[in-house]
Amino acid sequence: MKWWTWPLTACALLLASGAIAKCEPKPGLNTFFSDGWGIDADNHRLQRQTTLTRNNVQSLRLAWSYGLANKKPRMWPLATEDTLFIGDTGRGIVALDRNSGCERWMHSQPGEIASAILHLKIGTRTALLYLERTSGVYAIDATDGTPIWHAEVNDQPLPLYSGTPFIAGNVVYVPISSVEVALAMNPIYGCCRTSGGMAAFNAATGKKLWFRRTISSPARQVGRHWRFVKEYGPSGAPAWAAPLYNAKRGLIYFGTGENYSRPTTNTSDAIFALAGMTGALKWVHQFTTNDSYNTSCDVPFDHPNCRRPKGPDLDFGAPPVMVHLADNRDVLVVGQKSADIYGLDPDNGAILWKNRLGRGGALGGVHWGIAANEDAGLVFVPISDIEDASHATRGSRPGLYALDAATGKIRWQHARTSRCAERNCYGGISAAITATPDLIAAESFDGILEIYDAINGRLLWSDDSWKHYATVNGVPASGGTYDAHGPMIAGDQIIVTSGYDSFFQKPGNALLVYQLQKVTP
Repeated sequence: MKWWTWPLTACALLLASGAIAKCEPKPGLNTFFSDGWGIDADNHRLQRQTTLTRNNVQSLRLAWSYGLANKKPRMWPLATEDTLFIGDTGRGIVALDRNSGCERWMHSQPGEIASAILHLKIGTRTALLYLERTSGVYAIDATDGTPIWHAEVNDQPLPLYSGTPFIAGNVVYVPISSVEVALAMNPIYGCCRTSGGMAAFNAATGKKLWFRRTISSPARQVGRHWRFVKEYGPSGAPAWAAPLYNAKRGLIYFGTGENYSRPTTNTSDAIFALAGMTGALKWVHQFTTNDSYNTSCDVPFDHPNCRRPKGPDLDFGAPPVMVHLADNRDVLVVGQKSADIYGLDPDNGAILWKNRLGRGGALGGVHWGIAANEDAGLVFVPISDIEDASHATRGSRPGLYALDAATGKIRWQHARTSRCAERNCYGGISAAITATPDLIAAESFDGILEIYDAINGRLLWSDDSWKHYATVNGVPASGGTYDAHGPMIAGDQIIVTSGYDSFFQKPGNALLVYQLQKVTP
């Protein structure tokens, strides 16, 4: 379908005539289509509040598009019965009418909005919760964007807020990484001293309750280069992704990434279980040892901040998922950038099953997130396997896989091929996926949104986002790489953000809202 044939919404018509569309400023706040990054408390990424099915998905059409202010969008929206809350880096938090895209209100927020937008109750107020990557956690009033509280971690320098928080009752759990992974690119920077961690805040006030480092011992000087640059370790083991809180066990689960410098620790590339009330360590299971990596390791010369041997950079970047099996057992499912996916005993971290689905590498393997459908007994796993500095594409197996949740065995798989030979149009799936009871929505590196049948993996519908868009807000927009948080499904809509250029990918700034076309009887 050509862009000039798309159905224009009322907002688009007003913009075309030179007028700016006006909306009722107050959003509806009775129905929310997600309770966190994982949609439900178990991080299943399974949307039950939808009318999309395998029988009507062919009638999906682009309803409206919105031009974002930057070409590295990295947020996941929040949908209510009539409103879409988005993080538009360069502007702030914006409330849009879901049917037309016109703006209800905007809360100015400096910096980069990098998380999913969550909702919670603070007294009688409905609040929105989100992260800015370097300044911390924010709560604002969902009615009009009025600030409520702001919190940050001051237990160590240079924290990076990257993974979406998890709200459990009156506690907000926030994963913490560090900007040192990038600062190490500077050869006169003394790498590295910080540790990843998990922080807990009071949901009503933002007061910090506790902070647990992923490396218990502080970094010490372990060497120097060029005589005057001191080198430190151990460091790293960042927590990049949303955690999971299991009320039955009272435990918060999360994964970590590599060490930034040597010596390495037994807490990098690991899964943690902490007591939700205190942050006390219950267990930790490491899956890749001796993994020391930072961005200086990517330069084509011997950088002094990249300690040899260079590690493979095999984070757990995807949030853990709790699956309740038909025999009343629970399995904690975790995916790693090595392309390994594991079923763990949530009580002690023991491996119940394991499957290697691809070649793996620094950009996945399993990169941003998996999904699960307990009714079908399935776990759905996207595989990226993009070429990186340490791997060629040889042996890669990008695509979408459905695994038996009890055994890890493959039930079906759908391989993807690239649209061209260049790296930025590689065909793997790095972004998180989203499921419905009978569908999987997945986004590829090469800018294509696809919907699969969840039972057999058959491709049912797709749309190519690599085009220019006429937008409801008049900002020129184009599609790019699909990556990061993945699709949001709400009612009869799928909302996606096309464009994410953090890893030398095709930039874009298009927020796209697809909707089931009304069928006249």
